[in-house]
Amino acid sequence: MSLMIDIRKLGLFNKMAKQGGNTVADHLSQMTGMETEMEITKINFIDIPDIKAHVGDKKQIGISIEMLEPPHGYVLFLFNAEDGKKLAQGMMGGMDDPGSATDGFTDMERSAIEEIGNIMTSGFIDGWANVLHTTIDMSTPTFTYGPGSGMVDELVGDRNEEMALMFDSRVQALESDIDVKVYTFPELDELVELMQQIEV
Repeated sequence: MSLMIDIRKLGLFNKMAKQGGNTVADHLSQMTGMETEMEITKINFIDIPDIKAHVGDKKQIGISIEMLEPPHGYVLFLFNAEDGKKLAQGMMGGMDDPGSATDGFTDMERSAIEEIGNIMTSGFIDGWANVLHTTIDMSTPTFTYGPGSGMVDELVGDRNEEMALMFDSRVQALESDIDVKVYTFPELDELVELMQQIEV
């Protein structure tokens, strides 16, 4: 199928990003009791082989899900450990047992980060689904702490012929900015098909 799309519908990418970000912020605010905003600052299309270099080998927190309905594929949220701890501490309200640390995270921090990842991924996908007038079922989020390039490899391997969508975003919570990168690896032909069905 052709990946050509009506130029009038290109604004849907911005709308999906904005709606996804707003839904994430709403869910985080409800869950943590903290006033939270998520701003998408940039959207890029990147060839999948270039993403591993872009992500780099530095250890990061990754939360990934698989979309089980069109536009099938994967979504990966990446942020650094320090920002992950900030979010976790805000969610836990200072309750933690520092003696249970593994991999640099306590059990409670890890659990809180996994829950935050769950909120972020489900919120982002819900935002997409609203714009695309559909439902998108997804897998349980997976928490990983390691080189970002390895996570990309695990999710998409050598899908050389395709591109991914990257969203630079900033989550504002706890009176501090937390940088979150969102990489989405949809089946582009399915995404275009869904977009073509929407009246603009």
